[in-house]
Amino acid sequence: MSVYQATTSAPVNIACIKYWGKRNESLILPTNSSLSVTLSQDNLRSTTTARADPSFAADCLWLNGKVDPIKAGGRLHTCISEMKRLRAAFEAANPNQPKIASFNVHICSFNNFPTAAGLASSASGFAALVYALAKLYALPQTPEELSLIARRGSGSACRSLFGGFVAWDMGSDDTTGLDSKARQVAPESHWPEMEALICVVNDAKKGTSSTSGMQRTVVTAALLQHRIGFVVPSRMADIESAIADKRFGDFAEITMRDSNQFHAVALDTYPPIFYMNDVSRAIIAIITEYNRLSEQPKAAYTYDAGPNAVIYALTPNVREIAQLVLYYFPQAEKVLIGGQEVQAALPEGFNEAVAKRWEVGSVKGLIHTRVGDGPRVLSNSEALLDAQGLPKTLA
Repeated sequence: MSVYQATTSAPVNIACIKYWGKRNESLILPTNSSLSVTLSQDNLRSTTTARADPSFAADCLWLNGKVDPIKAGGRLHTCISEMKRLRAAFEAANPNQPKIASFNVHICSFNNFPTAAGLASSASGFAALVYALAKLYALPQTPEELSLIARRGSGSACRSLFGGFVAWDMGSDDTTGLDSKARQVAPESHWPEMEALICVVNDAKKGTSSTSGMQRTVVTAALLQHRIGFVVPSRMADIESAIADKRFGDFAEITMRDSNQFHAVALDTYPPIFYMNDVSRAIIAIITEYNRLSEQPKAAYTYDAGPNAVIYALTPNVREIAQLVLYYFPQAEKVLIGGQEVQAALPEGFNEAVAKRWEVGSVKGLIHTRVGDGPRVLSNSEALLDAQGLPKTLA
């Protein structure tokens, strides 16, 4: 009997121009366009195996070894249903194809990093789910077309369907949302020197989820209207130009300004939302002082809906930045950059007094990564389901 199964992985993306706020909750249409960098799957990724089989009693999904309920009308249900609809249309147009659209599916997904801790796990997770089902169903849709469905699971997931530098164009069709989709601005090969140092400040699930936070912001934050009407459109154009010309100084300033404004909008929400903490703010002070030492910024901090810092930098400067972070946030384990251990140090002329030195554990870990590719198809040896279509590993 034929086995209908596919295993894929999808990357994390970290936004430089933030998505925050929906103008349509059911279609997940954003209040503004956004832009992100896709990070290497060698360090951060979601892996998903999807199988369709007539013996399965119901659709079922396991996330990190635990059952994740597929609620009727929920985001998981929407994505799975949309992918089945595409497969049914494909079968109707290609009568010789096996009729598997009506089969229930078992889906097993695993993140190699903390879920819901502000490290874009929902983005990589839903991208991997949609891509796995697309490969299972042998669909002809492009990544741009698949991004329309990934968006329905988690808005930022649409950007994880591409590698490199990716825009999510907000679109204007509020009825169908068919013009609100991801677009690759530049592939990872365009600017391979772009690297990232992630400071894991807290790997626990965040107190205010992105979904509930956005809802409160749209209703209560006056600053959001200024942001979406006057700030983001020009920033999108400016950062796309900076990426095209590989002008890191401009890229860095736009990225930091937009992170600052996103958290200002969170603070303008009523009651206010605090995603950053004292460690987050200390990292901002350190990077600001580091950039003061050069004519153009050499590092760019950005924070999503959580306290973890992502610091973008070009290859020649990453080691120096890691030394600086280690000076203020010592680690219990060795930190390696390019296979060589990093020692804590301050650059010449750096004002040490901009932040206090924290105890070990204040930053729980450092992840060094770089710009990376889009979703990958993996071999059967990497499948997460066993011969019976059940998870090989349970929590």
